[in-house]
Amino acid sequence: MASRSGSLATALALGFAQLFDGAVLRILLKSVAVTMLVFAVVAVGGLWLVDWLLGRAGLEDAAFAGAGPLREALALLATIIGLWLGWRLVAMAVVQFYAEDVVRAVERRHYPTEASAARDIAFGQSLRHAGRSALRALLANLAALPVAAVLLVTGIGTFAVFWLVNALLLGRELQDMVWLRHQQGAADQAPISRGQRFALGGVVAAMLAVPFINLVAPVLGAATATHLVHRSARRS
Repeated sequence: MASRSGSLATALALGFAQLFDGAVLRILLKSVAVTMLVFAVVAVGGLWLVDWLLGRAGLEDAAFAGAGPLREALALLATIIGLWLGWRLVAMAVVQFYAEDVVRAVERRHYPTEASAARDIAFGQSLRHAGRSALRALLANLAALPVAAVLLVTGIGTFAVFWLVNALLLGRELQDMVWLRHQQGAADQAPISRGQRFALGGVVAAMLAVPFINLVAPVLGAATATHLVHRSARRS
C-alpha cells in the first residue's frame, strides 16, 4: 500500500510541476477560459429557467406582496446549489476536449518511447467518450442526491457522498484519458490497480470542491494520470 501511495504522490508532484510548462500552461488557460464561459452561460440560463418555473408554479409577482423578490431569491439559491453540484460536470466535460493534448505534452517530455507508439484518438471517439462520461456522471450524481439530502443534517455526510461517487467516476475517466491512446484491444487492461485509480479520483474530486484549486484540478488530474499509468506500466 505504501508503494502505491508513493507512486500517486510522485505522479501528482510531477503533474503539478508540468503545469508550468508552456504547452500544458496554454492548455490550462484555454480550458479555464472555456469552462468559465460555459459556466456563465449555464448560470444565466439556469437562473432564468428556475425563475420561470417558479412563476409557472404560482409564485408570480401578483400572487402576494413580496412574491417577486422571494421568487428571485429562491431562483438564485437553487441556481447556486445547482452550479456547485454541476461544476465537476462542466469542468471535466471541457477538459475532455483538451485531454489528449495534455497527455501528449506529458508523454513527449517524460515518456518519448510510449509517445511514439501511441495512437491518436479521432475527434468522434473523443466526443463519444466525453458524452458517455458526462452522462454517467450526471446520472450517478442524481442517484446520490437523495442520500446526500438525507445526510445534510450531518454537515459532512453530503460532501462525503458526492466525494465517494465522483472519486469512483473520476478515477476511471482520468485513467481512460491516457489508456485509450495505448490500449491494444478491449481486453488490454490499464496497468494501475483499482486502489490507485480510486485514490487518483479521490484526490481530484477533493480538489474540485475547493475554490480556485478547482480551476486547475482537471488538467492536473490528466497530467497526474499520465504519469501514474506510465510509471506503473514500467514497473509491471
